[in-house]
Amino acid sequence: MQLQRLTLLFVVSALVLAGCGDPAPSWKGGGGSGTAAAATVKVATPTDGARDVSTATSIVYESSADATVTLQDAAGATVEGGPAPVTSVSSGSSGPSASAAPGGTEWMPAKQLKYGTEYTATVTAGATKTTVKFTTMARPASLARTSSQIGDGQVVGVGMPMILSFGVDIPKDKRAGIQKRLFMSSDPPQEGVWNWFSAKEIHYRPKEYWQPGTKLSLRAAVGGVSFGGKSYGEKDITVDATVGKKLIMEVDNATKQMTVTEDGVLLKTMPVSLGKPSNPSDSGNFIVMVKNEWEWFDSSTYGVPVDSPDGYRTKVEYPQRITWSGQYIHAAPWSVKDQGKRNVSHGCVNISLDLAKWLYGVTHIGDPVIVKGTEERVKYGDGWTDWELSWDEYRKGSAL
Repeated sequence: MQLQRLTLLFVVSALVLAGCGDPAPSWKGGGGSGTAAAATVKVATPTDGARDVSTATSIVYESSADATVTLQDAAGATVEGGPAPVTSVSSGSSGPSASAAPGGTEWMPAKQLKYGTEYTATVTAGATKTTVKFTTMARPASLARTSSQIGDGQVVGVGMPMILSFGVDIPKDKRAGIQKRLFMSSDPPQEGVWNWFSAKEIHYRPKEYWQPGTKLSLRAAVGGVSFGGKSYGEKDITVDATVGKKLIMEVDNATKQMTVTEDGVLLKTMPVSLGKPSNPSDSGNFIVMVKNEWEWFDSSTYGVPVDSPDGYRTKVEYPQRITWSGQYIHAAPWSVKDQGKRNVSHGCVNISLDLAKWLYGVTHIGDPVIVKGTEERVKYGDGWTDWELSWDEYRKGSAL
């Protein structure tokens, strides 16, 4: 009887377990497909064993799953980097982040690689690893400098473009490649575009004036990039700057007055004297390019002898340059009696000494200067005339 009872308990227990348990898992034959498929990873560039690879190279790969990239030099030191940043304005850092983004296909070193060095790149997706070894090019004999018109930590006006100058002329067939290596960001984000201002200069302008207080960051990752011929970029450069208040100077020839506003509030109205009829001031959209407490103005630098009727050599206080051809806003105590009434200058905007000193104290490089109603229009390129073009026209200057 006890044996029958034990047997019955065993059968009931087995039935309870079978009724309450989960269905057989897929790896036990419950409907699964067996072992999961391994990820596939392929490195497109650089290829394994490649030599003379640019020190500006990225690791370009294809992966069927989320992947991470590690890069080490011959000594085993890890190279920091992350997914290549976009080339349009966005908030946050302008440089690569710390790790590869899901689904990313291009991983960029955070800094230019060393010349003549062997590197090992490993792309890992799940349990799959693909490794390539490559050697960077020897240091080129001709290295061209890249420089920024904005200094690191500088406060600039709302009209200031990011301006990069190159040590050599950049051929048209190289401009797109260089432009892809220029990573701008703004915080808050604002739409903008690169414009090839000349063969040696590229500008980045927002669609509208920068918002006051905007943080600007640039990484020009051009070290080791071909600049055409035998020239290569010397090194990467980075710039971080801040946009100041929205200070705008408007000069009206009809009234012979300048208004100065800050964030839309009128700060001051001042009388001016512009270029006389024989040498008129230009109308146009300018920005302050250079500020000095004083300069020597010498007409001979523009082909007019000092001893000629229109010649001069004068020490000028508080000049703020707006064209390369020599138009400034500056103190002109000798024309105070004419300011607000008639034009007697050689093309500059004349104001009194006290007003020039005050203006010098409130402006930044990149503050807009709008001149209207004169006999001539500024020639594009005579100064940083980026705001002379409509947005649609300005975008045409991009190589991408």
